Amino acid sequence: MADIKKVVLSYSGGLDTSIILKWLKETYGCEVVTFTADLGQGEELEPARRNAERLGIKDIYIEDVREEFVRDFVFPMFRMNAVYEGVYLLGTSIARPLITKRLIEIAEETGADAIAHGATGKGNDQVRFELSAYALNPDIKVIAPWREWDFKSRSDLVAFAEQHQIVVPKDKRGEAPFSVDANLLHSSSEGKVLEDPNVEAPEHVYQRTVSPEDAPDTPTIIEIGFEKGDPVSINGEAMSPATLLTALNAYGRDNGIGRLDLVENRFVGMKNRGVYETPGGTILLTAHRAMESLTLDRGAAHLKDDLMPRYAELIYNGFWFSPEREMIQAMADKSQEKVGGTVRLKLYKGNVDVIGRASPHSLYSEELVTFEDDRGAYDQKDAAGFIRLNALRLRTLAARDRRG
Repeated sequence: MADIKKVVLSYSGGLDTSIILKWLKETYGCEVVTFTADLGQGEELEPARRNAERLGIKDIYIEDVREEFVRDFVFPMFRMNAVYEGVYLLGTSIARPLITKRLIEIAEETGADAIAHGATGKGNDQVRFELSAYALNPDIKVIAPWREWDFKSRSDLVAFAEQHQIVVPKDKRGEAPFSVDANLLHSSSEGKVLEDPNVEAPEHVYQRTVSPEDAPDTPTIIEIGFEKGDPVSINGEAMSPATLLTALNAYGRDNGIGRLDLVENRFVGMKNRGVYETPGGTILLTAHRAMESLTLDRGAAHLKDDLMPRYAELIYNGFWFSPEREMIQAMADKSQEKVGGTVRLKLYKGNVDVIGRASPHSLYSEELVTFEDDRGAYDQKDAAGFIRLNALRLRTLAARDRRG
């Protein structure tokens, strides 16, 4: 790694990545290019530019990638109804491939030898960044400062920052009460006050939702329109992907929807407790499954459900750019061709209930399911033969066991 001349750093503008920026220049004697992505994290990004300029950076990339994030990463994932370990909507996992894609592209544009990230050596993000990077450029070098430097404590980091005239805000001098990662899909909080999984998370951890107990006493009714598996409108108003998810986040926030307290299995081998908030995504998942229930054939729906845990695990583990993820994605996208129509939802004190769904591609037939006269649409006598054929092997097994 000694021959590195230029590095593209994933830069938030905060204290940790500012320390990393200076450390890269000190350790490798290299030029640093910064990339800051607006993923809808809800923070002003101009301070990142000012901090990078203060540290002598000339090539500063700050980009609004919210539409690309939702259109090309979040929505494809939701076509598969992906949840990790049954509950986690993969809000952090799905952002890493996009950030890495831009890091690689900027490295090629600027002639950089390497990219760098601020993920620690204990977490999943280091894996996601680096697997994505090598999938996109097998020759790229990746620098992970948290795995290389000798800093042992927060005080070591602060001392380094002060030594190099990096501004240290007062609230950054001590240990943070917990760490937060956020984007347009979710926020995640981990560490410190959350490390004991048997202690309830304090209310101040939740930043994107009101408490369900404090949500309005009157339900909110909304209608989401779908085309080819993707949401395209709310209450009849067409919206872009990022605008639509932003609106769903507001509905979810106000109604206390999308909180999750989870102990998950990290890819690196340890269990971790995290508190997640995915207000709009929780609404969207319920609505999408409702739309599929009306329009998707049973065989196709069950096949998707069979493959979903594998697909979710691939994203969680950092394999977005793998051939197996792309193969499953092609299947999912094919399944969505007729998944269109509207779903009506009731939002109330943390709950999302489906109260109506309609589609021009509906497979639901009132004639078949009615308890009244079905006008010959279904002959109930046919069920006897169907049951006899399906019972044949069970009766054969039972007969053998009774003889035994």
